[in-house]
Amino acid sequence: MCGINGLFGYSSTAPVIDRDELRRMRDAMSARGPDGAGEWFSSTDRVAFGHRRLSIIDLSARGAQPMVSADGALVVTFNGEIYNYQALRRDLEAAGRVFQSDSDTEVLLHLYAERGVAMVDALRGMFAFALWDARRGGLLLARDPYGIKPLYYADDGRSLRFASQTQALRAGSVVSAEWDPAGEAGFYLFGSVPEPFTIYRDISALPAGCTLWADAHGLEQPRAYFSIADVLHRAVQEPRALTGAALQAQVREILLDSVRHHLLADVPVGVFLSAGVDSGALLGLMRDTGQADIQAVTLAFGEFRNRADDEAPLAQQVAALYGARQVTRVVEEAEFYADLPRILAAMDQPSIDGINTWFVSKAAREQGLKVAVSGLGGDELLGGYPSFRDIPRWVRVLGAPARIPGLGRLLRRLGHGLFTAAGRAHLSPKALSLLEYGGSYPGAYLLRRGLFMPWELPDLMGVERARDGLQRLRPLPYIGALLAPDPGTPFSRVATLEAALYMRNQLLRDADWAGMAHSLEIRVPLVDVEVLRQLAPLLVAERQLSGKMLLGGSPRLPLPEAILQRPKTGFRTPIQHWLERLPKLDVEQGIGHDAHGSRRWALRVGGAVADNRNCLLSGRSLT
Repeated sequence: MCGINGLFGYSSTAPVIDRDELRRMRDAMSARGPDGAGEWFSSTDRVAFGHRRLSIIDLSARGAQPMVSADGALVVTFNGEIYNYQALRRDLEAAGRVFQSDSDTEVLLHLYAERGVAMVDALRGMFAFALWDARRGGLLLARDPYGIKPLYYADDGRSLRFASQTQALRAGSVVSAEWDPAGEAGFYLFGSVPEPFTIYRDISALPAGCTLWADAHGLEQPRAYFSIADVLHRAVQEPRALTGAALQAQVREILLDSVRHHLLADVPVGVFLSAGVDSGALLGLMRDTGQADIQAVTLAFGEFRNRADDEAPLAQQVAALYGARQVTRVVEEAEFYADLPRILAAMDQPSIDGINTWFVSKAAREQGLKVAVSGLGGDELLGGYPSFRDIPRWVRVLGAPARIPGLGRLLRRLGHGLFTAAGRAHLSPKALSLLEYGGSYPGAYLLRRGLFMPWELPDLMGVERARDGLQRLRPLPYIGALLAPDPGTPFSRVATLEAALYMRNQLLRDADWAGMAHSLEIRVPLVDVEVLRQLAPLLVAERQLSGKMLLGGSPRLPLPEAILQRPKTGFRTPIQHWLERLPKLDVEQGIGHDAHGSRRWALRVGGAVADNRNCLLSGRSLT
């Protein structure tokens, strides 16, 4: 796990590479790679790569990057892990390829030499990399299918710049820091900035499951090589109907295989352990692979002590069941406020989440870990969210009346006006918008996951910026495009949207910035292409979906009933309670005194990440 960056002056009018700019970009990501720093410059000074290293596989100097092929024709800078690199290496060696290191990075060089851009189809893992092909005079950027690892780029028409963080691109002092209204609108709608937009107008995210090629002719459009919707669409065409013990055994083998792959490392691999099914099952499966010494880290909060929200007691029982060394890290309110400036500085782009991951990553690093397994992705894969129930029901009930032109908007405006005229507190914006949005999957998803509704944005951003942002973002078509091809069933549609929106743009991105801020690699065995491909036909055929029960029953010693039957609470923090102690911002006055904590937090984070961090605690307006 690392930080990568680079520059490519592809136009004949582009200036030569500024070496100091490359180093400023690279070293702005020092937390991502405290174990080493590397750089490579082409003989023409038109191409340059930087790298910050967190040593996980092949700790020797032979694994250092940027890495150059033996003939000098290929150069790669790579962030991530290729979990099937050993199998790929065996195939490449059988084809006559000679390796100089034991790293997964070198596999990328040889695999590209054999297959070209099609190499990405063979990779199982989390990755973002840039590869220079001197023979073709071109640069390849690639990102893993789920988007676990980030990759951002900026193109000024003459030169291409890329990096693992938007802040690294800004650190080069060339890319503008001007905010993008589309990215800002996306943040207020979803609580995170939806790719390919970023919060900066001149920076784009390479979409998950895409490659991008650049050469003397300029940049091509990103090309998709993977689609979650397509995998689920195919699964519906060919479901596999297993039941009972046969189904459980198949699920176990699929998940055990993923866990086994995700444990590949030359350093110890720990686990984030809560009281939930996902992390507990992964710990059990880690034990089943033969791992004998497992460090488990549990996060707890002083405010939750002796309450149902306290994850620690049940997590301790699970750790004891599987023989793990377990540490409970308690976070108090004072530590939250002390860490808040660092949290906001590390956030890279605004997000309403990630606080929990920040503190559990901090705790894992305190235990000396460089790598930790997380249960992230289980709810999206196995239908663990209320959205799997709510969204299909809304679409079914509201579909017909929602198709009456203008009716939903009219009722929303009337309802809003009546409540305002009566001097009463705001009716929930989502309740007002139910008919306007609830009749389609894109609209119902926005209603279920949205923070603010589109019609609220002018009051937050200003009329012109909101109009510009919404016109470019086009939130409903944006969501709808993710459902092509049609995943085929209500479950599959919601699974696609949760994975491609909430998980990709928020949970995975939060895991990246919060983990990397502590030089910790977070691995997610439930977010794996092979798991999706193999489980999807089983899940779509299961009429009475019991995905989380199947997960909990996968370890040789199944999880106890106290875990399996525990009501879902999520990985929670007492942040709403802490927020109530902060002075109210001017902009908060218009959202109602009883506004949900995430809406209040979004207003604060949005302003703070816009270099107004001093506003976060002061109570001054962010506008």
